[in-house]
Amino acid sequence: MEKREITEPPGLHVGITYNLKKSSRDEKSDGQPDDLEPDPPDSDAEYDDITTVLAIKAALESKNCRVSLLEVNKDLPVKLMEDKPDIVFNIAEGIGGRGRESEVPALLDLYGIPYTGSDETTLCIALDKALTKRILTSYHIKTPKYQVIKKEQKELAGNFHFPAIVKPNAEGSSKGISDVSVVTNRRELQNLVSRDLKLYKQDMLVEEYISGREFTVGIFGNGDDVHVFSPMEVCYIKKEGQYNVYSYNVKRNYKDYVRYKCPADIPKHIETEMMNTARKIYEVLSCRDFARIDFRLSPDEELYFIEINPLPGLAPGYSDFPMIAEFNGMSYDSLIWNVLKSALQRFGMESYVGKD
Repeated sequence: MEKREITEPPGLHVGITYNLKKSSRDEKSDGQPDDLEPDPPDSDAEYDDITTVLAIKAALESKNCRVSLLEVNKDLPVKLMEDKPDIVFNIAEGIGGRGRESEVPALLDLYGIPYTGSDETTLCIALDKALTKRILTSYHIKTPKYQVIKKEQKELAGNFHFPAIVKPNAEGSSKGISDVSVVTNRRELQNLVSRDLKLYKQDMLVEEYISGREFTVGIFGNGDDVHVFSPMEVCYIKKEGQYNVYSYNVKRNYKDYVRYKCPADIPKHIETEMMNTARKIYEVLSCRDFARIDFRLSPDEELYFIEINPLPGLAPGYSDFPMIAEFNGMSYDSLIWNVLKSALQRFGMESYVGKD
């Protein structure tokens, strides 16, 4: 699909909202007492490194934008009122809670400031894996069988399908997923769930493990201008354990564990089904501007939706979404501009968008 190019928008003032990884900070700066339980090692997995923020800033400045960096904390409302950006490029994950990704979009909506990406409702729903599955199954989209284990539960109840994978219900970036996340019996499940409930302090999703091939699909745009990239396959060259799991450690050390192939080596009818399903999910959940959707293809070629990220990572040379774009012939700077263009068009800021 041919996309319209953005012209250089003179004077456009763009704010970037973001959260930085704690690893780049003084760990004691928050005044946290020493006797509190330590955070899990992947506690800041979803947050960005400053290099990602600066890469987006450079892409925006290459088009003559004035860019402000707006790190998300309790001072953000004051910063927004003082800085007065024309539009915000939002990559912030929020501070805490099941609806944390909705914090910044809700604030921007309150102040009437345009921004890139999905709104607070979509982000809030999509972060809750079980809620997303419940909605999508009503649209006949296949997903693995699952149960939610509440954090206040003491004992497991009901029947479980093994092998099963255990993950925090409201996290992204493979947070809480490791080489031991797949269990094969009820005892292993009880032990792992008990540990993770204490560690992540939230409900846990227990999901039927689907063996087979793993894919991710990137999408950008809105309405008739939605563009679905060809699927990218995650090909495992080394296992952490018995099962192929796209874990936090695998993602962090991806060069040791996986290779990416795009376009994927799959029959045309499967590629079409995957891309059409991705677009349907994008539209059902009212996603805006961009998102990434993960699938598993079972050995008998059944397609399963795994999860969606309507706020996908944009770390150049690392995050899946920029990789997908690059495999499909789109540079990093062009990707950033296509996301911004989609938002500008949605908000009627046509003076910053080139004509066909």
